[in-house]
Amino acid sequence: MASHNDIGEKGELIAFTFLKDEGYSVIEKNWRHKRDELDIIALKDGVLVFIEVKTRTNAYAGEPAAAVSRGKQKRILRAANEFIKIFDGFESIRFDIIGIISNSNEKQIEHIEDAFYPTL
Repeated sequence: MASHNDIGEKGELIAFTFLKDEGYSVIEKNWRHKRDELDIIALKDGVLVFIEVKTRTNAYAGEPAAAVSRGKQKRILRAANEFIKIFDGFESIRFDIIGIISNSNEKQIEHIEDAFYPTL
């Protein structure tokens, strides 16, 4: 497996633990519909939250959350729409990003709630 995949998997594990500690109930990880993927789907306070996780070993190329482009957002929205069609019954949804910088010297977690909206 490529090292960037290892970094991504490590970041998703960090995010999973962070979310559990913050009181989220994770209901899906790496949920796929065709070519689109949702990193983490969780519930908190009656809100269905779709969470994109971006992990970097440093911030030299910018903050991890900044890597969620409009194109990526559209793919997330498309997958979320399919998830909602299959698993109906959610009154409120939200799209978050968790940006992680993790290396041997540091671990930073930035959780951006309502990072983008389904109006793209």
